[in-house]
Amino acid sequence: MGILPDSSLVATPLGHVRRVLCASPHYLDQHGRPQHPEDLAQHTVVASAADGRSDRWTFIDGEQSTDVDIAPRLIVSTNEAAILAAEAGVGLTRVMSYQIDDALRAGRLERLLQRHESVPLPVSLVTLEGRRAAAKLRSFVGFAAERLRGHPALFG
Repeated sequence: MGILPDSSLVATPLGHVRRVLCASPHYLDQHGRPQHPEDLAQHTVVASAADGRSDRWTFIDGEQSTDVDIAPRLIVSTNEAAILAAEAGVGLTRVMSYQIDDALRAGRLERLLQRHESVPLPVSLVTLEGRRAAAKLRSFVGFAAERLRGHPALFG
C-alpha cells in the first residue's frame, strides 16, 4: 500500500484504500456525529499504537492537510483492538478503510468525516520479474489481481 518508489519491480494496480474515522451507531446516537475534525475534542477517542502517533491525526481541509490533536481515552496496541472497541461503543477510532469494510457493510460501524479523509493510497501487487516471470507466477498474479480488483474494500 502506498506510492511506490522507482525500482525494477513490476506493480499491478489493484485499487485504493484510505485512513477513515468511524464509530458504532450506538455511540453516535448517544454522543452525536462530528461535523468537522476539530469536533473530535468533544468525543471519546480510541487510538491504535500500531499507527505510530496516538496524539495527533491528520485530515484534509479543502486542498490542505490539517493536524488535529487528540486525547485518546484508550490506546490499544493493534488496529483490530481499536475496531472492536469502536464496535462496542467505546468511542471513535481511525483505521484503514479495508480493515472495517465488513463492519461497515454489516452496520456495526459508520464512516465519519468522509470529506476530510486523507488522500487515497494505491494498493498494488508487486513482483520482481514482470513478463519474464515464470508462467505459474504470471498466472497467480492475474488470478489474484482479478479477484482483488473486484473487492469493495479496495475502493476506500
